[in-house]
Amino acid sequence: MSPARNQQRFWHQPYLWGSVLWLWLAVTPSAQAQDIHFSQIDINPLLFNPAYSGFFDGTGRFALAYRNQWSSVSKAFQTIAASAELSMLRRRHQGDGFNLGLLFFSDRAGTLHYGTTAANLLISYYKALAGDNNNFLSFALELGAGQAGFNTGDIDMEDPSDAIPSTTANFVSIGAGCAWFYQPNDDCLFKVGLSGRNLNRPDISFLELDDTHIERRFNVYGRAEFRVLPDISVLPVVAASFQKNYREMIVGCDAKWYLSESSFRFLALAAGLRYRWRDAATVELSAEYNAFIFALSYDANLSKLTPASKSVGAFELAIVYRLAKSNRPRRKAIPCPIM
Repeated sequence: MSPARNQQRFWHQPYLWGSVLWLWLAVTPSAQAQDIHFSQIDINPLLFNPAYSGFFDGTGRFALAYRNQWSSVSKAFQTIAASAELSMLRRRHQGDGFNLGLLFFSDRAGTLHYGTTAANLLISYYKALAGDNNNFLSFALELGAGQAGFNTGDIDMEDPSDAIPSTTANFVSIGAGCAWFYQPNDDCLFKVGLSGRNLNRPDISFLELDDTHIERRFNVYGRAEFRVLPDISVLPVVAASFQKNYREMIVGCDAKWYLSESSFRFLALAAGLRYRWRDAATVELSAEYNAFIFALSYDANLSKLTPASKSVGAFELAIVYRLAKSNRPRRKAIPCPIM
């Protein structure tokens, strides 16, 4: 057999890749994990900042999101997230209130099905800064518990005694956030937020070491809405995330068309384009009908990994339902959380 053919067979041995994985885990104990990623920041805002909890019409909000990234690659990245928020206390005369939320997410990727599953409990407090109920400050605390792990059932070790001591790691995480909302009139809106997750740097070592962590992640977000025509708004957005050596910068703008704002039916369509610095361009479409929001987005991969992904990016789907007190929608861009 030719040397070239021998070399080809060598690199396709399944046990080789198992050994490489074990070696990588053994010699890189300081490798750091990153959080899950979604592009639709506004559709499920709890994924970006727990302080956005509570700002909805009615008494509750429920959201479900799914992301499939690089489907052209075997065992693509798949992420699912679900959230629920309930208004616990609204004190109209004091201009403040409390909101309780629950966030669940799970992601899996690769032949080893490596991923993380976690559930976070959060409580937010919001306070009106003016008597017109158009200026609010919100604070939130978040406590989560989860498990990171992988499955070695699909790989073969050259030496079974080289088995990794544990394929799962349990962790507890702590997060916090703050946000400011301001709407001087029905045609203008501003909101800015800052959040931090994994503030305690949870340990997720699979080799019984103490220097493998989920690093702290800090998110900054700014959004505005300007009603440029009676039925048309533009919504510029800027966001940034920082997690150890990882940096993400997003700029973009959406256009929203209000087709109906009557007392019995609310209908709006939106489309947007965003650019994630040196990584991807995102196209997002959404429809809002009374208590529901439906969203679809696609991330076109522009990074150096384009050859590996065969230029296939990520699809994202989301649905939101708001549990309203009545069927009468409100025109205000910021739903008053104390009404």
